[in-house]
Amino acid sequence: MTRFARCLLLGALAMLVPALAGCEAGADAPTLAFHPASNGTTTVVNGIRIDNAFVLGPAIGSSLPVGGQAGAFLALTAQNHDQLVSAAAPGTATSVTLTNAPVTLPAGALVDMSGPAPQIVLNNLTSPLSGGETVELVLTFTTAGIVTLQVPVEPAAYEYTTYSPPPPPAPTATGSHKSKARSAPASSASPAAGP
Repeated sequence: MTRFARCLLLGALAMLVPALAGCEAGADAPTLAFHPASNGTTTVVNGIRIDNAFVLGPAIGSSLPVGGQAGAFLALTAQNHDQLVSAAAPGTATSVTLTNAPVTLPAGALVDMSGPAPQIVLNNLTSPLSGGETVELVLTFTTAGIVTLQVPVEPAAYEYTTYSPPPPPAPTATGSHKSKARSAPASSASPAAGP
């Protein structure tokens, strides 16, 4: 092979390699769109797609206390119209609150429950919770039924520093009733002492 032929062959290979490597390139190539990293669990079960499901834990090196709260975050897409009616975290929390229950899932539409404020709150933790653990999360849908998945506990650090912890539990009606009962006798005693 002559030197000229070798140069032509090398030139053709140099032009062909980028074309082959970028076979999916173009104006609408998926590599051109931003895709955030997903640390959470992603799955499709019974026509429900669950994306980036995780529980927000405490700062690195600490743990959420027994009796405390934690927020769960995720995004949902239903193949057909459905509703998320309840959630549970067996072995982790005694109850789970959906702040806007039931959560309506229109067919094919993304329902973003990924923060920064939690819409799923694990209440009364049964053991300390730290980043790096996994939690069983049970979601109940009207049509898709029960979906159970293991989700990671992410520390409140890095990209999760802007996420909000769950709001403190509302005071019970019993506590406010007691304060009213205490103030009532004092006000009725004042007029009697006046005359």
